[in-house]
This record gives sequence, C-alpha cells and structure tokens, in this order.
Amino acid sequence: MLLVRHRRLGTWLPVGGEIEPGETPLQAAARELREETGLPGRFPAGLGVEGTPPGLIGYEEHPAGSKGLHLNFAFVADVPSRELAPCDEWSEARWLADASGLDCPENVRQLLRLALAAPAGG
Repeated sequence: MLLVRHRRLGTWLPVGGEIEPGETPLQAAARELREETGLPGRFPAGLGVEGTPPGLIGYEEHPAGSKGLHLNFAFVADVPSRELAPCDEWSEARWLADASGLDCPENVRQLLRLALAAPAGG
C-alpha cells in the first residue's frame, strides 16, 4: 500500500482529495491517483457489497472543523509501477505492508488493514 506524508498536515495518509462537481467517488479516486502519483489505476471489482463501485473497500466519516463532516471513500487500485511522479501535496512516499511506526491516524491504519486483506488482482 502507498502512503504519502502530507505536507500541510504533517502525517501519513493515502493518496486522496475532494470530489469535484459531477464526479463519482470512483472517478475522483482515479483522478486523484493520477494527479498525485502520475499512475493510472485499475480498480478491481467484487471487493464490497454487490452494486458498489469497483475497488471500494470502505467508508468512514469524521468531523473536520470548519469544513463540517469529512467523508472518506477508500478504494484499492492496482498500478503498473511503483515509480511516482513528484507532487507538491506530499513530501515523502512509502510503499508498505503495514503502518507500524508511522505517524498516521487510526482510521488510516484501519483502511490499511482492509486494503491488505483485499484479494490481490481483483
């Protein structure tokens, strides 16, 4: 799994961002993956409840101060490479098998466990 050290927040997070008007969560996940890493993603089907978007493994929400309620949709994507294009939103990136020793929120640790439990290759 790929985690990036978010510059502004100073913590380890998955690649992500906000849904733009007219986008679905899956479209936003694909766009954010490409914008923040330069990588295209293939989102495997069959990881969640029937009818959910391909690659969706979880959802969580938490208060986000003045922004109100923050909704996170978590997707798994297969990527063709581990070679990342630089992005000004993160200062460091790591491919890892667990979040041991990383300064990341508990919800990120939970999502990491879900992602690693997802069937490889869809």
